[in-house]
Amino acid sequence: MTEVTHYRSIFISDVHLGTSDCQADLLLEFLQHSQCENLYLVGDIFDLWKLKQSVFWPKVKNEIVDNVFDKAASGTRVIYIPGNHDELMRNYVGNTINGVEIHDEIEHTTADSKKLLVLHGDCFDELIRNMDWLEALGDNLYSFIMLLNRLYNRSRKYFGYPYWSLAAFIKLQFKEAVRYIEKYEATVTLEAKQRGLDGIVCGHIHHPNLIEGQQVTYFNTGDWVEHCSALVEETSGEMRLLCWLEERATQLAPQKVVVNF
Repeated sequence: MTEVTHYRSIFISDVHLGTSDCQADLLLEFLQHSQCENLYLVGDIFDLWKLKQSVFWPKVKNEIVDNVFDKAASGTRVIYIPGNHDELMRNYVGNTINGVEIHDEIEHTTADSKKLLVLHGDCFDELIRNMDWLEALGDNLYSFIMLLNRLYNRSRKYFGYPYWSLAAFIKLQFKEAVRYIEKYEATVTLEAKQRGLDGIVCGHIHHPNLIEGQQVTYFNTGDWVEHCSALVEETSGEMRLLCWLEERATQLAPQKVVVNF
């Protein structure tokens, strides 16, 4: 697989480097086979919460960091917007590190002149802002679900089946989780509408989505823990969600050979 795809912009978030749940190999593969003019790192790229407890840092994670710095050195504009799991980086907002700009939020203009607000999105999460004990409970429960996800996918891999997110499936079985996602999406969309923008790009809730409203379009980049997803802007300005597992399966599919006699 040597094909490199060019995008005008790539938006990724919720990588959680430093955890065993991060799909680092797949992310590196995606970055190696993608070129872009703008690369937005939309928060929770590093999981400093987990790194405080224990360090999980295989070589591939250094390769991801090196790839990002290489893109910046080669002319890609790289913007880092910290999230709640890497909020320490908010101390460096306004600075540039190895060509990587650090912003709290930023406005992106697409090739077809649409104005999009880009931010991580934890500022809309009332549970994180106001109820720390619920945040800790949620984080512990999520860690347990991700443990089940790892064990389940090890079994699938052993029997020759591709990755499938058990964690995403489990979350969507809880009505409260679904209601939370819907409320979050509505709150974020309202913010873009009130600012008079055409759309908003965020991450945070690990639920990739694209909702086209009458006035505002909501984009959630998803994550590289459960979904291996990114938001990409084509050179035309068209925005679309990309699942790397599906993209790579298409690119790796054997080409049909037609023989004329």
